[in-house]
Amino acid sequence: QVQLVESGGGLVQAGGSLRLSCAASGRTFSFNKLAMGWFRQAPGQERDFVAAISWSDDNTLHADSVKGRFTISRDNAKNTVTLQMDNLKPEDTAVYYCAADNTAGPWKTPHHRDLYEFWGQGTQVTVSS
Repeated sequence: QVQLVESGGGLVQAGGSLRLSCAASGRTFSFNKLAMGWFRQAPGQERDFVAAISWSDDNTLHADSVKGRFTISRDNAKNTVTLQMDNLKPEDTAVYYCAADNTAGPWKTPHHRDLYEFWGQGTQVTVSS
């Protein structure tokens, strides 16, 4: 089992920045063998892919809607994955979820939510205009 806890959400004005972190823990797991992803869900909408990072070589994939503004990264020594969000827009308002996939190949960046086995509770990000 893997437990994921997100932090760093909040209220920010359009054009501002936030940095989300996700800390992973568990009795028996290897963080450096987990593909990690971020998803977001706005009220009344589906949970959408934001970004993913592989467990080998740190390959990354970002949704078109956030490309050039958001950056996913990981620190295997600290068992954390981070989402740096810059130039935020009101349409980025959502609950952001961290997710882990322990079946992905070393260079895979899973983008479908059904591929992820473990999820955090989410952190609210609100961007005011």
